[in-house]
Amino acid sequence: MTETDRAEPLPAEAEAAAEAGTGRPARQPAPASGVSDLRRVGANPDFWYPVARSRSVRRKRAFATAFAGERIALYRGESGTVHALEDRCAHRQVPLSMGVVEGDTLLCCYHAWAYRGDGRISRIPYLSKGDGRPPRGVRGYPVREAYGLVFVFPGDPDKAATTALPDLPAFGSPRYLTMTYSRTVRCHYSFLHENLLDMNHQFLHRGVVGRLRPELLDHRSDARSVEARYLFTHAGGKRSRGASLLAAEGIGGSDSRDLMTIRTEYPYQTLDLVPENAERPAFRLWAAYVPEDAEQRICHTYGLLMIEKPRVPGVLHLARPFIRRFTERVFAEDRMAVEAEQRAWDEQGEDRNHEVFSLILDVREVLRGNGVPLRPSACGPGAPRCLGATDG
Repeated sequence: MTETDRAEPLPAEAEAAAEAGTGRPARQPAPASGVSDLRRVGANPDFWYPVARSRSVRRKRAFATAFAGERIALYRGESGTVHALEDRCAHRQVPLSMGVVEGDTLLCCYHAWAYRGDGRISRIPYLSKGDGRPPRGVRGYPVREAYGLVFVFPGDPDKAATTALPDLPAFGSPRYLTMTYSRTVRCHYSFLHENLLDMNHQFLHRGVVGRLRPELLDHRSDARSVEARYLFTHAGGKRSRGASLLAAEGIGGSDSRDLMTIRTEYPYQTLDLVPENAERPAFRLWAAYVPEDAEQRICHTYGLLMIEKPRVPGVLHLARPFIRRFTERVFAEDRMAVEAEQRAWDEQGEDRNHEVFSLILDVREVLRGNGVPLRPSACGPGAPRCLGATDG
């Protein structure tokens, strides 16, 4: 956490202008130049990132996805194994995601150049002795399937074997049922980390959760993680049935207090909610925010919501539509807010965000410390200088 991130007082003349009702918003000073703009920090590629739901990558089909401007073609061969290749044919640069799967190879749709799962070219149908020497192939990515998702390792492939996938013991537990979410959000991934950690924004969700009073009990951080514990009290107002069911309060609902633990452990986030007097979480959420474009202003959110099964069989199946409707509405409201934050950044050309909450200042330091500079090409003509673009 750095003092330069904290809010600075307005100059006296700006305060006077605001009080005089001039209609012109007082211009906030930019954060000190010694602190890098978090919205220009890229996601570290040396982790496993989900890039598709497993069910979206059908047998003998190709599927287009991306990580931070790198287009990736996934395909599932006849053996059932998923492969991940750079999404371009080495011949004419046509996307391999438009190709045809034959056995366990992927054929470009244009001239049928065939690629193995490691990206090497295995066959060029018309190649003769008099033709030029063909390229070796394209990049192949380490890929694994887990939790109903396809993960790729977009960074240094030598690190893939020693980098663990996220550990989600509740996913396969008979005590929990999992609902999967997959949505595109038009903002830098850091806004989403901040949104989930900062539970002081419950006013945004007043139409579905009523009046919630969050109390931050404590928080702690280290080089790679930030964890916060909140106590939630329902202080009145209308609460949707889906919210009550998700918190294990039954059909009638109750006014119990809930303990919520939220953790950013780079690059993932988790949230556990334990109702008052309960032995285990009523639900557990795991989320990953995967940048799609080179500028990292668009990301794909993957979420696994693991809900504890009630003692009465079949009740959760009946409750599922209510829970889905509630979570989709909350997500839509959060997306509205974080996309508005991104638009403000785009319009201002820099981060004029003045945060006062120490928890969010801590998570910003974690994201800065673990992120990487954006590639210079991501800046684009006339764009503000990217972090590290000329700093060696």
